[in-house]
Amino acid sequence: MSIVNYEVRDNIAIITLNSPPVNGLGHPLRTAIVDSLDNAAADDSVKAVVIASAQKIFCGGADISEFSNPKLAMAEPHLPGVIAKMETFDKPIVAAINGMALGGGLELTLGAHYRIAEPKAKVGLPEVNLGILPGGGGTQRVPRLAGVELALQMMTSGAPIPVAKAHKAGLIDRISEGNLIDDAVEYAAELADNGAELRNCHSIEVDTSNLPENFFIEFRQSIARKSRGFYAPERIVQCVEAALELPLADGLKREQQLFSECLATPQARAQQHLFFAERAATKVPGVDPKTPTRDVKKVAIIGSGTMGGGIAMNFMNAGIPVVMLDLNGEALGKGIAVIRKNYEISAKKGRLTAEKVEHLMSLLSGTTSYDDLGDVDLVIEAVFEKMAVKHAVFKELDRVCKTGCILASNTSTLNIDEIAAVTSRPQDVLGLHFFSPANVMRLLEIVRCEKTADDALVTCIKLAQAIRKVPVIVGVCFGFVGNRMLEPYSREGMRLLLEGATPTQIDKALYGFGFAMGLCAMGDMAGLDVGYFVRESRREFIEHDKSYCALGDKLAELGRYGQKTARGLYLYEGREQKEDPEVIELATQIAADLDIERREISDQEIVERMVFMMINEGALILEEGKANRSSDCDLIYGNGYGFPWWRGGPMQYADEIGLESVLNAINKYRSELGEYGEMWFKPAPVLEQLVASGKKFRQYKISV
Repeated sequence: MSIVNYEVRDNIAIITLNSPPVNGLGHPLRTAIVDSLDNAAADDSVKAVVIASAQKIFCGGADISEFSNPKLAMAEPHLPGVIAKMETFDKPIVAAINGMALGGGLELTLGAHYRIAEPKAKVGLPEVNLGILPGGGGTQRVPRLAGVELALQMMTSGAPIPVAKAHKAGLIDRISEGNLIDDAVEYAAELADNGAELRNCHSIEVDTSNLPENFFIEFRQSIARKSRGFYAPERIVQCVEAALELPLADGLKREQQLFSECLATPQARAQQHLFFAERAATKVPGVDPKTPTRDVKKVAIIGSGTMGGGIAMNFMNAGIPVVMLDLNGEALGKGIAVIRKNYEISAKKGRLTAEKVEHLMSLLSGTTSYDDLGDVDLVIEAVFEKMAVKHAVFKELDRVCKTGCILASNTSTLNIDEIAAVTSRPQDVLGLHFFSPANVMRLLEIVRCEKTADDALVTCIKLAQAIRKVPVIVGVCFGFVGNRMLEPYSREGMRLLLEGATPTQIDKALYGFGFAMGLCAMGDMAGLDVGYFVRESRREFIEHDKSYCALGDKLAELGRYGQKTARGLYLYEGREQKEDPEVIELATQIAADLDIERREISDQEIVERMVFMMINEGALILEEGKANRSSDCDLIYGNGYGFPWWRGGPMQYADEIGLESVLNAINKYRSELGEYGEMWFKPAPVLEQLVASGKKFRQYKISV
């Protein structure tokens, strides 16, 4: 199969990209495009050229596997050279856009003299999501064709835009009303016959007539919160500023300079790491990805609370009917009403029509009887986090559910193997750990139990993708991966409060590191009672440390649960959060009772103790095989816990700064913190082994 098909129809050369699955612009495809252009140039009978696609989309952009091999990425013909050849081609070139033209794919079309697209097509420049900027002229050509505002919005958000918007702005010249290829050929012939101008961006200046005087200052302010810590967004703005000030040739040189700068940053490495991590996460060692899946046409949710309602919405949004069970009829009614209210709020914001709301609600039914679940294909239990309660639910599910129905628990900490053991079908049991709010958060931990069947696991992976979640396979252990790594992070934060840090200092240090929210604010938002109940269930594991979350326990016992009681680690007046002197006094008193010396604590110590012990726990998880790869831990933390995306997750961050630095710091605190250090700061053996061998976490392979 040729990666480019070349034919001549009615004196129009049609160059059809045919490199599955997305026509990635790797070196072979770039070479084939140039060869085809040379064929068209040498054929006197050819009067115009159409560039189209045989795949579902026009082009997904650069082959990012080449980013790790810059020599290959820039090998002749490199993408800027291909685009330059198109711009100076002496016959009209029309790009025919189907599906999507993204990144380098859109930039390729900008080298054509004219562009036609099917009505449902989208175009975008998503490079910012990989920590880089468009490097094929997009930062210079899009402002010239479509204006500064749209160019910046597209490039700093990375979000594609519909073709109608692109057409109105000037990126697209014509929208096809029939067969795209036929229309493109007709358009190219029309241009050639009429002697149309061979347009390119060299002769176009950026229109600044409608730009406010302080436009760039205000734009930078508008993206400051979302772009905090990222490197590429500011360089994108600088490139667009260059488009206003420089001729195209000089602007393209500036773009290449800033592209190279972005590519060499930790942020780019981190963001690309997460990009590949998401694709790797669904590959489960020992499980054939082609394993046939089970049909899931109807889902049941056990529990109508906040979590149950959020989980239900995921399936309803995907068009899958849901039956919600709650033994309390009044609670069931309230839960269904909350779901309707959530949809109605979206409708008021213009995200849904009233008709869509009614359609979505028609997919939901309620029941107070387990006997109504006999026809469902998947059940997700989302009830109170107590083993006895879970056992009772699964015994009932085992009784009423049909053969082959997948039985899932949304537990965040409990042993699902113990839950599976009360059923006669442990092969059908697994964990589906959604994160709150379940209808918003992208992460889904899929917990593979000892006896979970491969087809049940693969079914849930595919289903997670269908409901737009990021599935990560984890093993059975306390807290699985996410909450287990959170435990030492939280433990150290609460201990630091006794040693002399304040909630405000801890949260500022973590925010400065890049977290979306500090530990103390997060605890107050989730509810300090939640952590207290988890600790109550495992006192035998922590009773050797009397300081273990002692302040959190005391606040919970006092009824200070956080935001919901307006008092927790902070005071709350409406939405305003304030430091509470009583919390400092309480921490001081507990420290005195436990003979803990209070002292000044640096922000560096806060970050290192909390983040490095999280990393150490991740190393233990890898060693035990509870995560399949270090990037799975990173994916969980980036999508579920607010770890700075631009750092790539805790394990990637450790690889970036060097595992030896992490190990040395852990050993330093182990020595400095005396008995407490000996208790908790023991390096994971795999961390020590990787340092000794000069390797990184990403090189660690679990044995199947």
